[in-house]
Amino acid sequence: MSLEEQAKRWREQVAGQVAKRPERRVDFENSSDIPIQRLYTPEDGIQSDDEYLGKLGFPGEYPFTRGIQPTMYRGRYWTMRQYAGFGSAEQTNQRFRYLLEQGQTGLSVAFDLPTQIGYDADSPFARGEVGKVGVSISSLQDMELLLDQIPLDKVSTSMTINAPASILLAMYLVVAEKQGVPWNKVSGTIQNDILKEYVARGTYIFPPKPSMRIITDIFSFCAREVPNWNTISISGYHIREAGSTAVQEVAFTLANAIAYVQAALDQGLNVDDFAPRLSFFFNAHNDFFEEIAKFRAARRMWAKIMKERFSAKSAKSMQLRFHTQTAGSTLTAQQPDNNVVRVTVQALAAVLGGTQSLHTNSRDEALALPTEDAARVALRTQQILAYESGVADTVDPMAGSYYVESLTDSIEQRAWKYIEYIDQLGGAVHAIEQGYMQNEIHQAAYDTQRAIERSDQVVVGVNKFNIENEVPPELLRVDRTLGEQQAQRLAKLRQERAESPWRTALENLRAAARGTENLMPYIVDAVRAYATTGEIANVLRDVFGEYRPPLF
Repeated sequence: MSLEEQAKRWREQVAGQVAKRPERRVDFENSSDIPIQRLYTPEDGIQSDDEYLGKLGFPGEYPFTRGIQPTMYRGRYWTMRQYAGFGSAEQTNQRFRYLLEQGQTGLSVAFDLPTQIGYDADSPFARGEVGKVGVSISSLQDMELLLDQIPLDKVSTSMTINAPASILLAMYLVVAEKQGVPWNKVSGTIQNDILKEYVARGTYIFPPKPSMRIITDIFSFCAREVPNWNTISISGYHIREAGSTAVQEVAFTLANAIAYVQAALDQGLNVDDFAPRLSFFFNAHNDFFEEIAKFRAARRMWAKIMKERFSAKSAKSMQLRFHTQTAGSTLTAQQPDNNVVRVTVQALAAVLGGTQSLHTNSRDEALALPTEDAARVALRTQQILAYESGVADTVDPMAGSYYVESLTDSIEQRAWKYIEYIDQLGGAVHAIEQGYMQNEIHQAAYDTQRAIERSDQVVVGVNKFNIENEVPPELLRVDRTLGEQQAQRLAKLRQERAESPWRTALENLRAAARGTENLMPYIVDAVRAYATTGEIANVLRDVFGEYRPPLF
């Protein structure tokens, strides 16, 4: 009897009898509405050597489904890059140094909201927000304090900054200069992904066209001057946090990435000059197998896009290198210790999915910025996975799972359909301008919320297994007077800096923005003259204008 016949017999005679008892749900589906079968067999997996080589291949080789490095974590572990930032530059510097002492292997900077949208700490728009959701960086002086005693030739730094990414990168590079570190020895990442800001997050400043110009200027500048810097981290994370499904996260992220590559090509850049420094940023959500399959599908799709659509020749241009953060939207204020378990499951999915770096959320982040103790537990979660679990000892251990391979194929097929439709709309920028991605995400978020409210989707400790009279945990609180302190520091800086170089640098930047020159050298000069974040952003605002989202 063939396998197919045996499977049919099992379904009818064995499972069919048990199935007369009611199952937990009528329809089993994941977040992307992909039906989940009761059982997967070799019929659902890889059928032949040719299919194996075409869909999976080997680690470190096209199509990179099994990982971008031949040995993956047998060579070295993923970078443990805990996202941190609050209050003043001095306070965040202390947290950075603490985490490095505890075994963190890379920095990841969270900036406060005023910094993210190009305002100084003394701006009226910054009132009440200085240092609240990240560190306040208004000038080179703040960046010097932030990176005090941190060797920039030895530690890589990721900065979650988008609209003013060029300004913060310039500050980082000038601090490296002051440390005596040549730019070709500096490594790290700026998020620099403005399209997802229009879609899901909202910390934009300029309209799409000048924003894309700034991004491609960074690509070109870093290819020449800062070769080890990742010039963009194309983010699905915030798309998922806004409520998208896993399939939408992959599809919309890759559609945005296509737009960035095309914009760079339109500026005359060679694809293999800048594509190896593109990186990605994904969410790790609760559905364990769906997340693993999502990462594998995204890697395979990007390799195909770069090879077939953009004719990349370098294997490095085809490699989807990505950072993962566990899902903030799944953290609960109720029973916050449960978040440790959620984060562990999500982090394990990221590792089994082949991430290059990882941030694990802290248990108290649904309530406040993490305390030092909570941040340490989050870091220890990664370290236990790395050093104790054995999951890093072989490459892509989930490969060949009938379920995972079937799910990888399903996610890929559905994501391609989205990308094909976005192409028909004229690409990601046009799709965003028409509100297509935003509406798809809003609908998915609404469906999820309705499922939680109906208790069709269980959130432990929220709509099931509740407890009464919870004792609130100790939380980190940001000093309420921080805004005033930062404003006083800025006033002193403006009084003491040399006015002529500062004024000349800003005038030169304004002239360059009105023309077609690469803006990065002018921004670096302005930073060297201690022009502030807000002053530089305001020059560009004057020339480019500000983006106002349309009403859909």
